[in-house]
Amino acid sequence: MFSLNLIVRKCANNNSNQSKKSFTRDSSRWLRVTFLVLTLMVDSVSAQNPTKPLHVATGLATPFVIEENGQMTGFSIDLWRSISKEMNVKSELLMNPTTQDLLSSIKSGKADVGIGNISITAERDKDFDFSQPMFESGLQILVRSQPRGIKSVFDLLAVIFSPALMQLIGVILVIILVPAHLVWFFERRRSGGIIPTPSYFPGIFKAYWWAAETLATQADEMPRSVAGRIIAVVWMFAAVVFVAYFTATVTTSLTVEQLQGNIKGPNDLVGKRVATVRSSTSANYLHQQNVEVVEFNKLAQASESLLQGQADAVVFDAPVLLYYASHEGKGKVKVIGAIFRKENYGIVFPTNSPYRKPVNKALLTIQENNTYQQLYEKWFSSK
Repeated sequence: MFSLNLIVRKCANNNSNQSKKSFTRDSSRWLRVTFLVLTLMVDSVSAQNPTKPLHVATGLATPFVIEENGQMTGFSIDLWRSISKEMNVKSELLMNPTTQDLLSSIKSGKADVGIGNISITAERDKDFDFSQPMFESGLQILVRSQPRGIKSVFDLLAVIFSPALMQLIGVILVIILVPAHLVWFFERRRSGGIIPTPSYFPGIFKAYWWAAETLATQADEMPRSVAGRIIAVVWMFAAVVFVAYFTATVTTSLTVEQLQGNIKGPNDLVGKRVATVRSSTSANYLHQQNVEVVEFNKLAQASESLLQGQADAVVFDAPVLLYYASHEGKGKVKVIGAIFRKENYGIVFPTNSPYRKPVNKALLTIQENNTYQQLYEKWFSSK
């Protein structure tokens, strides 16, 4: 009897121990699940309403980011302040000397967000996340507005033998064939005429030379036949028109060359020395086009190289060049040609950033409530 009671007591103890172990395992599992849920909730709340300010990387790029009297302003700065107000968050600006430094601070985790004039590209999208486009842009060309002058005989020859002038000379040489053949035909059998032989060769050469001399108002002979003299008079009047047109074309070519160095668009950049900002989309574009590129850390340095004659043009973001040409560079430089290689600016984030969605929501809101349009008119409307 004693042994039976002992066995029953042991079995009861064993069941009790197993129940306690099962309860302990279940409790531990529920604690882990609860902790994970609370962590996700805290992360979500902190993304919407962070207790610490967001670190926002930016860099000087007029008119998007400007420093005035120790205060930061500009289109991108005003835009971010409107976004942060809509999100109800505080932020702290982190200045960077170049766009590459700005992107590096995002990638290293020193900054949560980046804003300025940052182009959205396929290459950058591999390492970063972007907001929806916040500004439409593209590239444009900046040249000197003051005449640069003809500095050498080679510059003058380059203008004279430009494609436009060579085409004009070619047309004139072909047109001369008409009066030359007419004079040859009427003068070839005329006794004492300007064509010494009735044969086509070398008679046509003499007729051609006479027509060219007449065009230059240097002819010292006149046809003897009546028909030949009528042709000569008509050709002399035509020569006056050709000389006037040729002179006007050469003058126009010289003026254009002095004013803009024969650069009218991106196709004219090959063979020229072009300045831009280092590690920018404009630098990448110029390298792809096999253009001789001079890269600087800041646009001001690239523009100064243009003014000093060290570069023939500057290629950079269109709104930045337009603002510079109408402010600091007014009367010294001008923007030419249409916008090419169109691109969009965006706000940049680290990959899988929790701030991307709330920033996009805030950006859409200020676009819909007309805040964005007011900021755009403030910085880019013509006055």
